Amino acid sequence: MMIIAKNIKMFKQFFSILLIIAPITACNAQLNRLGTDVEYAGEIHATISDNQAPFWLVNNKYGLSSIKDNFGYVRGSIRRTLNADSLRQWAVGYGMDIVIPHHFTSDFVLQQLYVESQYKNIRLTVGAKELPMEFSNSELSTGDMTMSINSRPIPQVRLEMPNYWNIPGTSGWVGVKMHAAFGWFTDDHWKKTFTEFDPSSRHTSNVRYHSKSIYFRIGNEKKFPLTLMGGLRADCQFGGEAWNLSQRKDDTTYVDLSYVNLNNGLKNYWNALTFGGSDPNDGDFKNTEGNHVGSWHGCLSYRGKGWNVKGYFEHQFDDHSQLFWQYGWKDMKWGIEAQLPKNPFVSTMLVELISTKDQTSAVYHDATEELPIQISGRDNYYNHQVYGAWQHWGMTMGNPLLISPIYNEGHQISAFHSRITATHLGIAGNPCSSIHYRLLYTHMRSWGTYDDPLIDTRHNDFLLAEMTVKPHQLKGWSITGAFGLNRGDLLKKSTGGSLSIRKEGIIK
Repeated sequence: MMIIAKNIKMFKQFFSILLIIAPITACNAQLNRLGTDVEYAGEIHATISDNQAPFWLVNNKYGLSSIKDNFGYVRGSIRRTLNADSLRQWAVGYGMDIVIPHHFTSDFVLQQLYVESQYKNIRLTVGAKELPMEFSNSELSTGDMTMSINSRPIPQVRLEMPNYWNIPGTSGWVGVKMHAAFGWFTDDHWKKTFTEFDPSSRHTSNVRYHSKSIYFRIGNEKKFPLTLMGGLRADCQFGGEAWNLSQRKDDTTYVDLSYVNLNNGLKNYWNALTFGGSDPNDGDFKNTEGNHVGSWHGCLSYRGKGWNVKGYFEHQFDDHSQLFWQYGWKDMKWGIEAQLPKNPFVSTMLVELISTKDQTSAVYHDATEELPIQISGRDNYYNHQVYGAWQHWGMTMGNPLLISPIYNEGHQISAFHSRITATHLGIAGNPCSSIHYRLLYTHMRSWGTYDDPLIDTRHNDFLLAEMTVKPHQLKGWSITGAFGLNRGDLLKKSTGGSLSIRKEGIIK
């Protein structure tokens, strides 16, 4: 009950905001329509394995999973999508998603709670909502590098243009879409509990979140089948309070700081938006305030008759060092995805190659009077001197192959395997109208990090085979069974399976 109370308390701010926003979003709309076209879903899920749960039975599930050898949950949700008002200028939607888990990081999960409103191509969302990735296939990809589908949703206020807006004067050949959001993390209790085995461990609380993006589209599928899309996304952790930090005085001297107030004023929000300010423990070597991460995206697609293919890339950066071309773009995720003509064997195929080994090289040096040269190497992806790791509830918020802190047996909030290479294959198909399957295979190799390198590289192979059956006789019901295994010396060897039974429909 205490855990439930803590989770409910974290969302008290939610409800106050929802009560303010809901009347505004309902403006110019008939309130009684908010009770129509409401969808419901209920699900029972169980995963069992002979050891730590296999990788692809855990990751890229919006944080609804556990690394323990057996876990499960009962889940119920309602939602009203914006599509319900597709014929109106003002569209209003909302959702609530509650999970009662077993062997999770908490005993109660309020997975989603949000309201949203859209006028033409401007959308406002307030709350915690599972958001899709921009260019990656959510079913087959390893995930985006900055923000994927690997961790629980972050409560936020998000303003966006969800669809490309055609720039006037371009005859529909050039479009732009963008978003900006501020929010807050909800895993304070987990971080404190996870690190309590080591009183000297670094951890934070009351941390804020910010993200922004801008993407362009060049092409018009109605007139020509080739389309180029791409742009920039930047996210950060900022504000809050921190324990057990070290303040750098010079190249060899550090001062321990047991407690630091990282501030949460308007200036801090401005610094998050503009990459400004510095952290209180920077000392004489100032850096940007907060933990800034981001990615450049590019995607070239060709749409044929009944088929299409696209190639895409994502370049990860940490702070400013690889934001532009100063050190070259050596760390990338490359992918190619093909949607095949309708057939009973394979509908979608995907291949991805990932390398994060470079991280602007192993050399880092702040400019000093003796040697006035700045070299911004050793980026240490997903790690930060204040905020520990780019994570939420123990799960990496970016690509899960940079292994999440929840796997750390020493209970440090850190990503110990951020220098990796990986080859990934995904296949999906529909043998008949009631059956859908997907297969994932990943081979990865880790060099650790520059600060904690591995003496010998370690590798892992991850496999997933999953099938979903939707019987025609049982409308709205589906059964999903999956088999997964880990082999290698990076994570524990394991074999396991999962079963989900789901019922969904519309409330009459």
